[in-house]
Amino acid sequence: MMSQVDLSREAAHLSRFIYNFRRWKLVSFPKPLYPLVHPSVLVETFEQGESVSHFIDEIDGSDSIRRDLAHIGTYALLKMLLEDNFIHADMHPGNILVRVPQSNNRRKKLFRNRPHIIFLDVGMTAELSKTDRGNLREFFKAVAIRDGRTAAECTLRLSKQQNCPNPNAFIEELDKTFTFWGTPEGDIFHPVECMHQLLEQVRRHQVNVDGNVCTVLVTILVLEGWQRKLDPDFDIMQTLKSLLLDKKDARPFNCVFSS
Repeated sequence: MMSQVDLSREAAHLSRFIYNFRRWKLVSFPKPLYPLVHPSVLVETFEQGESVSHFIDEIDGSDSIRRDLAHIGTYALLKMLLEDNFIHADMHPGNILVRVPQSNNRRKKLFRNRPHIIFLDVGMTAELSKTDRGNLREFFKAVAIRDGRTAAECTLRLSKQQNCPNPNAFIEELDKTFTFWGTPEGDIFHPVECMHQLLEQVRRHQVNVDGNVCTVLVTILVLEGWQRKLDPDFDIMQTLKSLLLDKKDARPFNCVFSS
């Protein structure tokens, strides 16, 4: 946490995010203004926009704008996680601005204006080791296809020092839980509600999860919370499934929102 108070480090994070999203037209970050950067001072460009909370609370924006925001925000996070391995770890609504282009040109009005997202406050980030990335990808695949045994085994590997007192009991309970979710009665549960229940079982069975991995999981749940309010029909786990499993349908991230 102490690294967050080094504002020159945050400036470096901004530069890295700007490079990673250089081909995206609908996502941006403030630009650090060198040489006005110091461990205790950071001057960056002013970014005009409304808080995404205005759209979550339905103060601003049409249904189509809110749906676009849910999709853009989710794909941006998944790009950070699956492609860049450099994740903005503080994605609450206060750190997200939205610009909706306005046009008086009649021709341009024939085409729907898509919102633009600006991510702020990138002092808190996460990067995963190659091993953790592999385990987390396998974990998400298992959750997406509701394979409880594999999800439990991947979870147990998410710490270098696993002190779970009874790993077999955790695996068996999670396997039973996932089997229930695959029944008609359990199918009513939203996939992210399943994630919440899974993490509760992690807590009860005292399963260790390393800090960076935990940060990523919490970031996904925070984003999913405001994303579901914007578009209740959008399923982040189904999107993960298509990106991780359905190779024919998946497109490179830079092709999704680059134009």
